[in-house]
Amino acid sequence: MSKNRVIVEAVLAGQSHGAVARQYGISTVWVGKLVARWRIGGWDAVERQSTRPKSNPNASDQDTVAKVVALRQRLAGQGLDAGPHTIAAHLARDGHRAPSVTTIWRILARAGLITPEPRKRPRRSYVRFEADLPNECWQSDFTHWPLADGTDTEILTFLDDHARYALSLTAHPTVTVAIVLGAFRAAIDTHGIPESTLTDNGLVFTTRSRGGRNSFERELVILGITQKNGKPNHPQTQGKVERFQQTLKKWLRAQPPASTIHELQEQLDRFAHHYNHDRPHRSLGQRTPAVAYAARAKATPTGRDGHWRIRHDKVDKTGRITIRHASKLHHIGIGYEHTGTTVRVLIHALHITVINSDTGEIIRDLQLDTTRDYQPLGRPPGPPKGTPTTRRPKSPGINEVPGHLLTMSRDNTVELLRGFEPRTYALRAPLPSDFLHGSCSATGHFPMELRDSLRGAGLSAGYEQGLDNSSTGSSRDAILTAFGATSQSRVSGFPSIIVQ
Repeated sequence: MSKNRVIVEAVLAGQSHGAVARQYGISTVWVGKLVARWRIGGWDAVERQSTRPKSNPNASDQDTVAKVVALRQRLAGQGLDAGPHTIAAHLARDGHRAPSVTTIWRILARAGLITPEPRKRPRRSYVRFEADLPNECWQSDFTHWPLADGTDTEILTFLDDHARYALSLTAHPTVTVAIVLGAFRAAIDTHGIPESTLTDNGLVFTTRSRGGRNSFERELVILGITQKNGKPNHPQTQGKVERFQQTLKKWLRAQPPASTIHELQEQLDRFAHHYNHDRPHRSLGQRTPAVAYAARAKATPTGRDGHWRIRHDKVDKTGRITIRHASKLHHIGIGYEHTGTTVRVLIHALHITVINSDTGEIIRDLQLDTTRDYQPLGRPPGPPKGTPTTRRPKSPGINEVPGHLLTMSRDNTVELLRGFEPRTYALRAPLPSDFLHGSCSATGHFPMELRDSLRGAGLSAGYEQGLDNSSTGSSRDAILTAFGATSQSRVSGFPSIIVQ
């Protein structure tokens, strides 16, 4: 039972209007009105009535309501944004008197076209940023989208931070560093060079975590473009391109599924044109991205004079050094005459200067050809003209050793062994079986002919006898002979005697 009915019941029970008014803290006039309502309309008339006016001269006419509802249904059916702000912008652009955003929201709510959403994080809690000029910052990212048969594809986006202009929107089986670089260069050819880029830490954008640079990063350094990367697991930093991809996918869901990448690319081209030239953007004051992109002068790179670095290296035995460019090794020819030389390599973008670390002489100066693994010297093979040639010494024969061992048999040969100091010769000669079988234990048992011949040549004639392996058929390795201090060498060929 309501309070109004209790008041009327008290009056009907015999209490005066004044007593009832004092009891319930109301005026006697209000008590009289309630009793009068009861007499005219019964107990229903006593209950609280709506205070809504019977007419409102400021209410939207039915024609406006119908346009708002129709526009909402048409935009939503095409997979486009159809919120109150977007509807208001479309109505104003078509020359209609658009009601306020709040009024449009109420019209949509009365028509049952508003989908309730959970309460979101307040916008004021986000730290917003926006580039002041077009081309001041390009955001980039890629996302996945399936074809009609379920095949996964990847869509690469470059978006201007200031105008939200879709600079590049391409579909690929898989996005690689080469594809990112190619799309970036194509966007530059059309829209100019940006001042900076903003991406996540995907390996197609940066390999800084692996201690190097990929080809996309190299391109940014060469062009003097500042590279910026968001924090890991914090996509809000790239919020503009992330929101763009959300709008893109909403539109794609309303289209017939593409069967091939070519068909998907055609859909992306249609969407990019609509997004840039037809769709009003709320963050741009309902202007289109194309209008905002053309409204101001474009920013240009203000970065460094290319990429500088210094390497210290050593010319290898093939006369080359190796450097890494864009994750690829390149071999630079220096010349055999510089083998083993320690060098300092100055690298400025693609320009390379190789300097002798000891003398300061510039050994080579070149522009790196990134299409070739080996950077030739550009001269015929071999030492430069005028370089003194050093002939390999010929091993002396029997008549070329000191003293000319003319008395030795033609079965005896003497060869100069390279790499030994002092000069060391290998004397190859037939030896008696008792020498091989260990019966010789002193120089007196050394073959007389060989001993006399060596003494005549001024050579010593001592020896050291090794193990006897003749029983195993390995007689050539049985004797390790040494004359003088050279006892560590085995000379191939049987039998062999080393003399100094």
